[in-house]
Amino acid sequence: MRILDAALLRELAQGGSQPLVEALAPLLAGEFSAAKINSPLRAAHFLAQSAYETRCFTRLAEDLDYSAARIAQVWPRLASRARELAGDPVALANAAYASRGGNGDETSGDGWRFRGRGLFMLTGRNNYVTAQALENPDCLETPEFAVASAIGFWRHLHMNDVADADDVARVTLLVNGAHEGLAERTRLLQRALRLLSKSS
Repeated sequence: MRILDAALLRELAQGGSQPLVEALAPLLAGEFSAAKINSPLRAAHFLAQSAYETRCFTRLAEDLDYSAARIAQVWPRLASRARELAGDPVALANAAYASRGGNGDETSGDGWRFRGRGLFMLTGRNNYVTAQALENPDCLETPEFAVASAIGFWRHLHMNDVADADDVARVTLLVNGAHEGLAERTRLLQRALRLLSKSS
């Protein structure tokens, strides 16, 4: 398997944030061994999901500055409130993630506090507990904790087994909670597999 370095991440992302890519590459290379992400297929699934969730390694926090039309598309149950929530990331997060994943109700502020962060955009109080980030949610926006949380999530759900079955739909469901962006995730997976299968 090709060595995981910043050049590989840039090729996968076809760009990306240079400082973020440079920070992530050695952290991922170090963690992959401990998590037994030790085959091109396992690594490709992990990296494809990470690339998609971070908009090709350009961010470590969810962008919730949505238009009304996009809110209605992503969260149909909020369609009647879409205009009210458009352009207000805090209100949208609190409404969208209320009473889900261990979060309190909309007035608790948990939706915003535990919005998507890290390589896999972990969302909800329960995932933050698992990531040991409950007391300092913002830590998931640092490369170190972004990588550690994604690796922990991957191991907790035994996702090497799913990757070994080359089931991109199942890997996406586990990471995303749905199949959002499945076609693009599949393209990223194929590109990652080609890159990882090349000799260094």
